Amino acid sequence: METNSKYPLYSIGVDLGGTNTVYALVDTQGNILKCDSFPTATPTVEEWADILSAGILQMTNSIKRDNISGIGIGAPCANAITGCIEAATDLPWPSPIPLAVMIESRTGMKTVITNDANAAAIGEMTYGAAIGLTNFIVLTLGTGVGAGVVVDGHLLSGRSGFAGELGHVTFPFAADRDCGCGRKGCLQTVASAKGIRTTTKRMLESSALESELRGLDDDDLTPKAVEDAAMKGDEIAKSVYQFTGRCLGSAASEFAAFTDPEAIILFGGVAKAGELLLEPMKQEFDRCALHLYKSRVKFMCSMLKDADAAILGAASLTMMKK
Repeated sequence: METNSKYPLYSIGVDLGGTNTVYALVDTQGNILKCDSFPTATPTVEEWADILSAGILQMTNSIKRDNISGIGIGAPCANAITGCIEAATDLPWPSPIPLAVMIESRTGMKTVITNDANAAAIGEMTYGAAIGLTNFIVLTLGTGVGAGVVVDGHLLSGRSGFAGELGHVTFPFAADRDCGCGRKGCLQTVASAKGIRTTTKRMLESSALESELRGLDDDDLTPKAVEDAAMKGDEIAKSVYQFTGRCLGSAASEFAAFTDPEAIILFGGVAKAGELLLEPMKQEFDRCALHLYKSRVKFMCSMLKDADAAILGAASLTMMKK
């Protein structure tokens, strides 16, 4: 793979999630050439940085350093200005974390960071479902809930890169749920993997219906388990996604009033439920939205598999910063 080109041909994209960290070597056409991952939950952030840096150096050991534009990282609560993670509620280490400096010092490669949902939005706009769109919202539904918001072709980042924390907008439908951020009622408490688990437990406790989800422990009561059960006709599992989809539709009707989006794109592990979420989301949106937005917003899931949107968006950061 070694090349003598005088221009950067590759970059490294990193998706730092609450559960797993995925990193990849990406070329300028958006092809993921190599990819690897490891569990995020290490005893210290220093150990996490050591594992990531060693993996990146191994992944790029046959490439001339001048042909790598750098490392881009999408991470929760990432401050694009300071290069630090600030008060992330879904990571196992105390904040602030000087993430960019930690990785740059270990690899010798220029490192830039952004909010993980912003990275996903950039990836969708460049390579995925949002190609050709100039106004859209990407909702990342995983360990937490994030959002990347693009208006008139520009990613909204705000003063420190924290614009669009839609997962921490509060709603009445979640008023009795505590969020890790310290508030009650955040969208994240319903539409994240943890939220799916909470909803499922509540529905199991309040219903006498038989369900294959009964008896599963927390580790096994995943969005995928609920999705699989729903696809088999499990009434409780179907109700979980009906409720979650309606909550997302209600939330989207409020978000639309701020940005007038062409589309709202779901991304992440929870979004793999597809139409189980999208159909009730569309119905509730049209029921709740201001007449200006009814039937004018497309709802879709990411066209990029797994964490590719976040990885590709993060990888493109190094080019954008040049």
